[in-house]
Amino acid sequence: MVVLHWLTLFCVVSGVVLILLRDEVAGRVMRQWLLDGHRHFGVLVLLLFVARVALRTRSGKLPAAGNPSRFTRIAAALVHAALYVLLLALPLLGWALNDALGKPAHLLGVALPTLVGADEDLADALLAWHQDAAWLLLGLVLLHAAAALWHHFVLRDGVLRTMLPKPRR
Repeated sequence: MVVLHWLTLFCVVSGVVLILLRDEVAGRVMRQWLLDGHRHFGVLVLLLFVARVALRTRSGKLPAAGNPSRFTRIAAALVHAALYVLLLALPLLGWALNDALGKPAHLLGVALPTLVGADEDLADALLAWHQDAAWLLLGLVLLHAAAALWHHFVLRDGVLRTMLPKPRR
């Protein structure tokens, strides 16, 4: 799970960086390359989500570190559930957006199945939803990171250490 966690973060951050850079550069070819990279990372997030859910289903829920309060357990569960929903919704919204724009989604040159037909009005709505979901994901990721730092520096309960890669011996 630790590897999937950090790979997912890498893909999300990479996708965000590429799409933000796209707005700052000139040149049609470079802008398209950045958009294609953003799309590839989005599909990778979707694949990592599927792997994560499969692994979680197979291995069960991770045990809580320490002795968290009821409020903390509920808050953590709600944030994790929202993160999972967004990690599924964002790539699917982006994929559907591509289709609505009449530009089929690809992964490494392979065309993905069409989710919706070309429709300019639908594309406008999907773009707004995709952007809103992205901002919501950013807020939840920041909250998630702040909670991890709170556990590490204030509570000193070892929660953050459980999600860091283990040193090689």
